[in-house]
Amino acid sequence: MSGFVGIHNLDDAPVDPELLGRMTANVDVAGTGQLGIRLAGSVGLGNAPLRVSPEWAGPCTLDGDVWIVADARVDGRAELLAGMAARGELVAPSATDAELILHAYRAWGESCVEHLLGDFSFVIWDERNRRLFGARDHFGVRPFFYARVGATLVLSNSLDCVRLHPSVSDRLNDQAIGDFLLFESNQDPATTAFEDIQRLPAAHTLTWSSGRLGIRRYWTLPIDEEIRYGQPEEYVERFRELLRTAVSDRVRNFDRVVVSMSGGLDSSSIAATAQHVLSERSRPFELRAHTVVYDSLIPDRERYYSGLVAEALGIPIEYLVADGYQPYDGWDSPEAWTPEPADNPLPALGANISRGRAVGGDVVLSGQGPDALFRFPMQRHLISQCSQRRFGRVITDAGHWLRSHRDLPKLAVRQRLRRLVGKHPLSSTYPPWLNRAFEARLNLRDRWSSMENERFPSVHPVRPDAYRLVTSPHWSFFFESESANVTRVPIESNHPFFDLRIVRYVLAVPPIPWCLNKRLLRSSMNGILPDAVRLRPKTPFAGDPIRERLDQGHRPIVGKLVSAPRLDHYVDLKAYREQAFDASSAWWVFRPLNFNRWLLKLSQKQATATHETPSRVRA
Repeated sequence: MSGFVGIHNLDDAPVDPELLGRMTANVDVAGTGQLGIRLAGSVGLGNAPLRVSPEWAGPCTLDGDVWIVADARVDGRAELLAGMAARGELVAPSATDAELILHAYRAWGESCVEHLLGDFSFVIWDERNRRLFGARDHFGVRPFFYARVGATLVLSNSLDCVRLHPSVSDRLNDQAIGDFLLFESNQDPATTAFEDIQRLPAAHTLTWSSGRLGIRRYWTLPIDEEIRYGQPEEYVERFRELLRTAVSDRVRNFDRVVVSMSGGLDSSSIAATAQHVLSERSRPFELRAHTVVYDSLIPDRERYYSGLVAEALGIPIEYLVADGYQPYDGWDSPEAWTPEPADNPLPALGANISRGRAVGGDVVLSGQGPDALFRFPMQRHLISQCSQRRFGRVITDAGHWLRSHRDLPKLAVRQRLRRLVGKHPLSSTYPPWLNRAFEARLNLRDRWSSMENERFPSVHPVRPDAYRLVTSPHWSFFFESESANVTRVPIESNHPFFDLRIVRYVLAVPPIPWCLNKRLLRSSMNGILPDAVRLRPKTPFAGDPIRERLDQGHRPIVGKLVSAPRLDHYVDLKAYREQAFDASSAWWVFRPLNFNRWLLKLSQKQATATHETPSRVRA
């Protein structure tokens, strides 16, 4: 991973080298000092690596005319090389990821993204055609932000970096703030919390050419025909092969690997697969697990189950005990800053999780994805089969369901999936503390009702819920929150279950029996993971630490609220302080507090920026 920035002065004014250097230094998360700068009149590109590497050379070019800065990992390299060779573009297998993208651009032009596989965001400056071209990967794993302000176009994979440009104001995007207060995150994948700064959505490209800015979707997850094999073991072996490939690609350049591993099936499967992949190498490696546990605050058994996995795999495991963290501990530390409002009243815990993973690790692998990917609406399926008078299929499928039913996800897990796509907030009650003028101006009550009652079309004929959940833009928000440009911790975060090859395969296999109770994943881990973990039923969280804290006497936090500048523009402080709260509305207690503390830190940063750059545009 690396940080990048691009500046294009659309009026052909030369880019300020001091400004470009300062912005490039901002994305040097690891403090390597390896800042790559490319100045070419009205265009400036900057690049900084996440770790020191003798191969890294900053902005990259093949011919001196077309340049790239990128945060990219290109997978499926053999297939890509063959495709380019068929077009006469011969590429050495040792080419870097950035060089591969440039070769692909030379072979296919802007259509190159349709041939790329992996996680990437990048900016290309094509001097010959006076074209700036950028793209973001299929699921939005790598961030991409941009701002067109006046005669300037600013681009980066860091939102904070874009904000450093003096032409970019700190005016807030009220619609995004309203969404945060209602739904805990922005519902528009193309905007940010700042009015001037846009987010390039997943699977989109950006082009500036001939005086026009164009945004285009280049890919939509296809609806494939069902995959049919003759023998059950063929389904399992193919899935195991794809999972190994996905993990192998994500640790290709790393020898120190950390797995964010709970005691559940998903992350444990990633740990087992990583252990297998790394053991096949001829060079030494370090693999360890990092687990967050609660020993007393809530009834949590993750320590026990994750310990079983670590012992079976023979890997060290480190536990971060979260019981002692109090709301807003360390909220004013630099590590607690997030570029956009975050619904996290335990910032010190989040910062220590990131730091703990990074100790002795270059990349962290997560187990995120299977809860969405294997989602299957059994009841809807049976009703559909009955309506088509396929009664034999109904009996067979119902038998599979009954055999798996005791292990199906409980209600709380289903609610978590709904929350993921912003459909059902944690509280079913409309918040009573919104500023009435703000609420009326943005029609927030209507927005709340429309989101609550929204019915999503069944795009996928067999797996509509899984398709919708996997393609939700809210995954890209989550991936951004894990990126080094947000945590400011120099470790790359990767998510193997969001490998495009895995997603397409799981959506194409017969859902019965393979998606019931994640049977495909469980079967692939047979003989690899301890059965106590492999066959462990999916259960809801043992408890909510935030609600527990509220029950333990943190209600006085509300009375001690110190209002940040402009908080009353969004929140009716009198109504907020007078509201009766209980554990069921815990997140309604903390969300205005989370937003307030973000505003306080934002005002501090604004004051610093004003002192350092007096010309900066202000709200």
